Amino acid sequence: MAYNSKRLLAFWLAVVSAVAINAELSTAALAAPIEAKTIADHFSSVKSMSGDFVQSGPRAERTKGKFFLQRPGKIRFNYAGQSGVSVIADGKSLVVYNKKLKTSRLYALSKTPLKLLLDNQVNFSGNRLKSIKDDGAQVIIRLADKSAFGNSNITMVFDRESLDLRRWTLTDERGLTSTVTISNVKQGVRAPAGTFTIDYAANREFNTKTK
Repeated sequence: MAYNSKRLLAFWLAVVSAVAINAELSTAALAAPIEAKTIADHFSSVKSMSGDFVQSGPRAERTKGKFFLQRPGKIRFNYAGQSGVSVIADGKSLVVYNKKLKTSRLYALSKTPLKLLLDNQVNFSGNRLKSIKDDGAQVIIRLADKSAFGNSNITMVFDRESLDLRRWTLTDERGLTSTVTISNVKQGVRAPAGTFTIDYAANREFNTKTK
């Protein structure tokens, strides 16, 4: 009887140990770091989206509004309130309109970190991938391309479970940061006609007059 009891105890100890080991292996598998390519492929599959945003600036100022994104290369931010600010990228250029300050500034999209958000097939690899961190709840990817936009960089935060983009932070060459957090996001939406249109003639005329 004692022999049988010992065998039975040994059996259950083995079972418990096996369960514990399997649980540890399962946990390890679930916690395996997500590769940057997996995030990039998922993000690239989202060809259009819209939603709300909140932007936090380098001096802790906060603004909000609506945004539209369409691949490749198109995005628009309409800021709420009396600021009269809108930011538009049409695939080639990016313009920042400020009706209140009466300014209109045009940039080559390829020279801004926003380009890394808007490519048809985004690329989170090679020298531009500076770091990736998976903390179990979110995946944080920092990208930079010195040959394209100097010392500026962009850090993107993705939900660990859905892989959807949640926010991004732009850091300029002076080290100043601006964070955009998005919410109420809808994918596969069609933006209204003219959403991503830049009036180049008006921009040239405006800047000629204000010089």
